[in-house]
Amino acid sequence: MKKKLFVVLLALVLVCAFAACGNQAEPEGEDTGLSAEDLKVGFVYIGSVDDEGWTNSHDDARIELEETLGVKTMFLEKVAENADCEKAIRDLIDHDCNVIFTTSFGFMDWTEKVAKEYPELYFYHCSGYKSDANFINYFGRIEQARYLSGIAAGLKTESNKIGYVAAFPIPEVVRGINALRPGRAFGKSRSHRRSRLDQHLGRFLSGKAAAQELLNKDCDVLTQHQDTPATQLAAEGAGAFCVGYHYPTPDVAPAAYLTAPVWNWAPYYIQQISNHRRHLGRPELLGRRSCRPGPLSALNADGAQAAVDAAKAKIDGGWDIFSGPIKDQAGDVKIAEGATVTDEELLNMDWFVEGVIGTISQ
Repeated sequence: MKKKLFVVLLALVLVCAFAACGNQAEPEGEDTGLSAEDLKVGFVYIGSVDDEGWTNSHDDARIELEETLGVKTMFLEKVAENADCEKAIRDLIDHDCNVIFTTSFGFMDWTEKVAKEYPELYFYHCSGYKSDANFINYFGRIEQARYLSGIAAGLKTESNKIGYVAAFPIPEVVRGINALRPGRAFGKSRSHRRSRLDQHLGRFLSGKAAAQELLNKDCDVLTQHQDTPATQLAAEGAGAFCVGYHYPTPDVAPAAYLTAPVWNWAPYYIQQISNHRRHLGRPELLGRRSCRPGPLSALNADGAQAAVDAAKAKIDGGWDIFSGPIKDQAGDVKIAEGATVTDEELLNMDWFVEGVIGTISQ
């Protein structure tokens, strides 16, 4: 999903791509001339629709879109982030799809290429930064749900070391690690978190090795920015606990699973297709409707549900999880008391909060 080569480019361009957020007034948009009966919506997936992860979350939303609006949809799964993506998009067009969602970072350039050839069609790309008149990017503030899962992790840890198997060192991943800081507040004594940046999103063996490294350093709760169950299985095998990612997976490691920050793409897909006759031609950085905490398992500490619910209510009320004062690893204040991060700062985040043990490679 994410490529290291885009780290610098993301830091420079994402600000413009997502400058408009869901809190702003809806633009009038352009009239597409399409009725609901005219629409056929295609999806391109990097994984399997039953992967209990990233792709599964998008496909659940596709099904809900069909059931809610009655529109026709189709999908192509297990598409590689290369020329296969271009072929998949063209195949959907050949099957009369006139709105197409491509759902992995590496699909961006291929989507852009085809969009330029078909200005009468509409293309949406998840997690990138490019946009055009008929080509729009969208993503979500998953760090909000990460923050809530950090509360559950912090209440559960006994060693006060929460391990994080990360992906590529881009701002999205850094934000996720920083969002877990309530683990420090809810730990039973001085808390540390160790970050293992493992640059192989989706590689089972690599993720498992990184998880084992963290377990060897006495981390007793693990979480991940990985699209495999490797971290969760490693935690269960060691008698530790885990927080998943992308999708609720209580059956993957039932003796270890606490909760997961999960995606809920359905509100966005339904909104976009409902309003498609009035095309909402702008990028989106989606808030709490698209990112939520999964159900807490019975393995959670006493009081975890109440603590998560209370924090969620604050977020739903408009509170920002990156409200100051917040210090970085060196103890320097990065977000002052009474201040919150701007979207520009959020989308360029390249520093770890106080308490994280780990480095951001370049």
